[in-house]
Amino acid sequence: MSDDECHELGNLDDLQDGGMQVFEDIGDYGIVVCRVNGELFGLEDNCSHADTPLSEGRLRGHQLTCPLHGTSFDVRTGEHSGPPAYEGVPCFKILVEDGVAVAFPQEDSAKGDEGASGGLGDFFQTR
Repeated sequence: MSDDECHELGNLDDLQDGGMQVFEDIGDYGIVVCRVNGELFGLEDNCSHADTPLSEGRLRGHQLTCPLHGTSFDVRTGEHSGPPAYEGVPCFKILVEDGVAVAFPQEDSAKGDEGASGGLGDFFQTR
């Protein structure tokens, strides 16, 4: 997926705080969009360790926990909490304009052991 690629997600006003919504037709694994404290965050919907959908896990605060082995991923950066995951997962900037959410691949998302710095807060817009 190229860095300039964007994906229209539609209106996510009905997504409750602490809720998740999966978009399966984006990328190889789809993305899971999470609403935390009124902000939208997107992650690739696949655990880097267990090759299972993260959307089947539990969202607590900014941590999305894999349903198989308990590794959690920070929805702001994609960074993993530690073993058994060996790396983070790609994340997406979610922008809202005129009520429509759009996902963009985030260039600095966690891909290695060191994770990524920064979150999506600078990219989020409210209506």
